[in-house]
Amino acid sequence: MSTVIDKFILEVDHALRAVFSQTNATRPLPVFESIEDLSEHTALSDTEQRHAAGLMRVNHVGEVCAQALYRAQALATSNPDLVEKFQAAADEEGDHLAWTAQRLKDLDSHPSLLNPIWYAGAFSLGLIAGKAGDPTSLGFVVETERQVEQHLDSHLKRLPENDLASRAIVEQMREDEVRHGQAAQAAGAHSLPLPVRAAMRAAAKLMTVTAYRI
Repeated sequence: MSTVIDKFILEVDHALRAVFSQTNATRPLPVFESIEDLSEHTALSDTEQRHAAGLMRVNHVGEVCAQALYRAQALATSNPDLVEKFQAAADEEGDHLAWTAQRLKDLDSHPSLLNPIWYAGAFSLGLIAGKAGDPTSLGFVVETERQVEQHLDSHLKRLPENDLASRAIVEQMREDEVRHGQAAQAAGAHSLPLPVRAAMRAAAKLMTVTAYRI
């Protein structure tokens, strides 16, 4: 019983830290090292700053959801190797969470006010995917990361050209997400049915449109 209670307390603690942006990155904030004086290249107009903040808020919500998904899937599997893989991916996603939170502060903005809802929903989906079996759970990771990759590609096109700070973060995030998807595929992922993939895409669209503003 104590083990169950300990796990519950641990998950609540992690959820609170993820939702309220109290995580610390284990890797340095990505930067464009080739630019010696960023101040000469990153001045944003008020409109550009608000737009960049909206996009980075969406990215931050994505990382809140990633924490919930990976931790739920780690709880749902009985395979110790997968538990380790899911937890390692969650740790890297924790860097993304910290980086996007910091960038929002730099842009004089804030995380989504709906983060508790995003986290709870993603955690529930992660548990459902995990309980469906390891191949399905891994397939959920593959599809999620594929959609996230496409989403980040679109943000690289939509971010202001001179917002090099946000671009550096998004590019590193994209690199990590691709690797996570490839690792899940190699671990034995099964493809998800088309209706499930479509539903995931629709839910992601709802989240991105809402998080951009709230």
